[in-house]
Amino acid sequence: MALHCGRACRQYLLHLAHDNVDFRLPVQTVNFQFTQTFVLILTSRSAFELWGHGTTTDELRMSLLEYPAENMAPYLQQNSTYKINVYTFNKTLVFKDSIEKIDALDFLPFKGTVNLKAPEHIFCLLEDYGSDPYEIPEEPFHMYFGRWIADGQRELIRSYSVKKRHFIGNTSMDAGLSFIMANHAKVKADDLVYDPFVGTGSLLVACSRFGAYVCGTDIDYNTIHGVGKASRKNQKWRGPDENIRANLRQYGTESLYVDVMVSDASKTVWRKTAQFDAIVTDPPYGIRESTRRTGSHKDIIKPPEDFSGESHIPVSMAYHLSDIFADLLNFAAHHLVLGGRLIYWLPIYRPEYCEEMVPLHPCLTLISNCEQTLSSHTSRRLITMEKTKEPEESDGLAHLADPRFTPYHGHNSFREKYFFFVFKCNSYFWFFCFFSHSGKV
Repeated sequence: MALHCGRACRQYLLHLAHDNVDFRLPVQTVNFQFTQTFVLILTSRSAFELWGHGTTTDELRMSLLEYPAENMAPYLQQNSTYKINVYTFNKTLVFKDSIEKIDALDFLPFKGTVNLKAPEHIFCLLEDYGSDPYEIPEEPFHMYFGRWIADGQRELIRSYSVKKRHFIGNTSMDAGLSFIMANHAKVKADDLVYDPFVGTGSLLVACSRFGAYVCGTDIDYNTIHGVGKASRKNQKWRGPDENIRANLRQYGTESLYVDVMVSDASKTVWRKTAQFDAIVTDPPYGIRESTRRTGSHKDIIKPPEDFSGESHIPVSMAYHLSDIFADLLNFAAHHLVLGGRLIYWLPIYRPEYCEEMVPLHPCLTLISNCEQTLSSHTSRRLITMEKTKEPEESDGLAHLADPRFTPYHGHNSFREKYFFFVFKCNSYFWFFCFFSHSGKV
C-alpha cells in the first residue's frame, strides 16, 4: 500500500501483514501521522520511504531516475554502508534470481560499501505477484523500491500471547485483536480506559502497553478476585496470585493499573460526568459466557436472615443482548469525554445481517465496522464509535422518534441460532458417519 501526497512531500510504502485484512483501513486512518514522526501499528510489517515504482522493470527504472537526487544523496555517501533486500508477495525467488534483480539496480548512484550484517542504510525491492497462489505470474504485477524506515510492532503479538500469560480465562481476548482494539480506540499515554466486561483483563493489558491508565468491572466475582476453577489444562484451581493486576505486573505496567471491581454493567456505579478517554470491551454473547445481570422477575427479593453483606451472591436474571448494547451505548454517551471512543464486538448471524443491526446513539458517530468471520453462518463485527456531542434530555426519547436509535431485538436470538447451526452441523456429521460405516454412502 503506497501512501503519498504529491511531488512536494515524500511518499511512503507500507508492507502489511496478510491477516485481519478487514481491519486495515480503519486502523491506518486512526493511527498514521505523516509529520516528522511515523507511527507503526500491528498490521504493518515494515514501512519504507518510496523512491520509485512501476508495473515493469523499465517503468521502475524511469520512476527511480525521476526521484529527486537531493532526497537520495544523504543515504548514498561514499563513507556509508548499505544493503539491498528483495521481498516478494505470493512467490518465492531462488537466490540467483534475487541477485540478478539487485544487479539490475546498478544505475542508482550508490557510492558506499556493501555490508550485509550491520548496514547503516537498508534498501528494499518489493514485488507483488498477486494473491492467487494457484496462478502465479512469471513477472510481478507491480514493483516498488525504497529505503527501509522501521518495522512494525508485530512482535507484540508473540510476546503478549495468552499462552504465556499469568492469568487467563475461557474467553481471554487474543493478543493481536486486543492491540487492534486499542489502536481503534486511539489509546495513548495518560488516557483513562475502562472495560465494563473486563473478564481476565486482556484489553486492559493491551491498552496499558500504550501508556493508558486502566480499570474495569465485571459481574463475575470469581474472575475479578482470581478464585475458583482454573482455565488451564492440568490445573484444577487458580493460584493465589492469578488476577488482573498480576497480568499487568508481568508486562511491567502495574503502575498503570487503577483497579477492577465486581459490578453489574446494567446498573452503573459511576457518577454521571465524563471520565473516560476510551471504553474498550467485549460483551458476553451467551455462548461461552452467560449474559446475566442482577435482579429478579419477582417483585420483592428477601435477603437471607443471616445476611451481612459479605460473600453475598445476588440473584441474577437474563441480560438480553439488545439491552446490553443499548446500555453500553448510553453509558458511553454519558461517561466518555468529547472525542472519546467506544470499541466493542457485535455478534452477528451472517445470513440475516444488515447495516441497520448496528446499534446507534444520537451522541455517538459510527467510525468503522469490521468483520471477523467465525464460521460460514456466524461472525462478530468490531464497532468503533466516537462521542461527538454531549447528551441532552431529548436524547433519552430519541429511540421513540427516530427508528435508527431503536434497539434491534434480533440480537437476542443469536445464541439460539448459533447453537441450532452447531447442532445441525453435528447432526449431518453423525448422519454421514452412520451411513458411511453401514456402507450406504
